[in-house]
Amino acid sequence: MKRALIASTLLSTLLLSGCNLVVMNPSGDVAEQQANLIVYSTILMLIVIVPVIALTVFFAYRYRASNTDAAYEPDWHHSTTLEIIIWSVPLAIIICLAGLTYVATHRLDPYKPLSRISADQPIDESVEPMVIQVAAMDWKWLFIYPELGIASVNEVAAVVNRPIEFQLTSTTVMNSFYVPALAGQIYAMSGMQTELNAVINEPGVFKGFSANYSGEGFSQMRFKFHGLNEAGFDTWVEKVRGDDKVLDSDTLEALNQKSISHPVTYYGRLEDTLWERIVNTCVNGEDLCRHDMMMVDALGGGGLEGLWNRDMFRGICSADDPGALMALIRPELRINKDDLVTAMTLTAPVNAN
Repeated sequence: MKRALIASTLLSTLLLSGCNLVVMNPSGDVAEQQANLIVYSTILMLIVIVPVIALTVFFAYRYRASNTDAAYEPDWHHSTTLEIIIWSVPLAIIICLAGLTYVATHRLDPYKPLSRISADQPIDESVEPMVIQVAAMDWKWLFIYPELGIASVNEVAAVVNRPIEFQLTSTTVMNSFYVPALAGQIYAMSGMQTELNAVINEPGVFKGFSANYSGEGFSQMRFKFHGLNEAGFDTWVEKVRGDDKVLDSDTLEALNQKSISHPVTYYGRLEDTLWERIVNTCVNGEDLCRHDMMMVDALGGGGLEGLWNRDMFRGICSADDPGALMALIRPELRINKDDLVTAMTLTAPVNAN
């Protein structure tokens, strides 16, 4: 029995030696800082855990029933020295952990633009982040490059050492976008837009997947993230542009149907305002967009008046001149542009003086 236990332990160690612990050995600066936070936190906690485990074993052995040489003091009940050690050491560790976590979590806020490329490379203020819009679907990932006018399914690429700004939403249930080598996970939710700022520091192909259970095809909801140099990224973009498929409302409606293990797909062209309609859940053009619905609510909403507003104010939030549009459809309100914009944004009114 003892030999079998030793053999299984050695075999497990051998198998684990081939594991790639990407979370602790990432290729992106944000993920590396998160890994360091895990290490520092673990070390601080071990300062208490190791002595407690050692003392537990020591006391169990030292004061076992068969050890007649151990001191027997049934009237002992208090030691000021022990009380100071027992309370002060954990308190100091908690204070250190709190400070470390507070600073690190604010520095690694996913909505916050990057402050550096790596530990030894500052951010280049002249380089704009690459915007990649991400939509979680059942059960696939859609990536849109608004600046380049292209899109892809289950494959995404970025330039090494260039900041990336992911804008995320979901066309279905809540999901979680996660590339362990790049940064921590970030949730994608329908009708909302979340954000993740990150950078990849090494070229390669990295695994990405859904980190939030979303149904039958969850385990196959995976994609590849390519870290490329400038030339490699340009080649990838040209490959995507070479595909004649267009990502428009009809294509997106078909793409949004449930599918498992969806193949990598490229779209060489995009329909205008598609992302805005994805976020506002009105891709098909028949549903009222969420921002227009909120505009109706801001103007009174509810009842028969709300039903009338629903049709009359459709598209007002994306109009080139919402003030003029309002004056055209509701002249009796005599509302000026500043008041309209105030109602739409729910900000303090502009002083007419």
